[in-house]
Amino acid sequence: MGDLSLTVVALLALAALTAGFVDAVVGGGGLVQLPALLLGLPGASPVQVLATNKIASVCGTAVSSLTYYRRIGPDPRTFVPLMALALGGAFSGALLASRIPRDAFEPIVLVALVAVGGYVLLRPQLGERTALRFAGHRHLAAAMGVGFVIGFYDGILGPGTGSFFVFALVGLMGYDFLQASAKAKLANFATNIGALLLFIPSGAVLWDVGLMMGACNLVGGYLGARTAVARGSRFVRVFFIAVVSAFVVRIGGGVLGLW
Repeated sequence: MGDLSLTVVALLALAALTAGFVDAVVGGGGLVQLPALLLGLPGASPVQVLATNKIASVCGTAVSSLTYYRRIGPDPRTFVPLMALALGGAFSGALLASRIPRDAFEPIVLVALVAVGGYVLLRPQLGERTALRFAGHRHLAAAMGVGFVIGFYDGILGPGTGSFFVFALVGLMGYDFLQASAKAKLANFATNIGALLLFIPSGAVLWDVGLMMGACNLVGGYLGARTAVARGSRFVRVFFIAVVSAFVVRIGGGVLGLW
């Protein structure tokens, strides 16, 4: 980091702290952290930016996952298969990431975010309490399906992965927002590990920047998880709607060429 100015280092640190907090509550911190890395490291290759972002993110998801696990006690019947398939999906997606034009996905992500945000906004009772929609093998199959599909998406593209996990666990499986956030963090930790299994051996990680941001992301993740646990599902729901709305504005502006 010797060639980075103090201003750039401060920008990256603040972005990582904010991303860690957002990620811990409802997911999607990469939409804060990635643009900061692109702005702060204009000479880095795309794969270096993605790999460095993953190193920073895995620090935050590790501490927020542990915090949720200790304080919420999520059901292992859901989060174990969810994590396993999410890791496999992310690894599979990362293998194909370089072959698919990422610009083609932005309109799809935008439509998905609008649909997700609108659905949650129009159903105020959604996610207030846990009312599981599946049992037994159907519950296991649903968890595995959610893990693989969203994990694959994270490996191949990534924006809003944590938010999609939260929505799937609330809207499809019937968890309340707090339980969904806990399981989403565990799954997101697994997707980060899955992608790093490819990025680290390839030498793509900028370790000095990644570890500095990782420390900040870790602090943000801890604060975000503690806040979510203390404030409960209603807070997470409101925060979810606010973050998804911000993502819609940011991605929508990019699709329309406004920035």
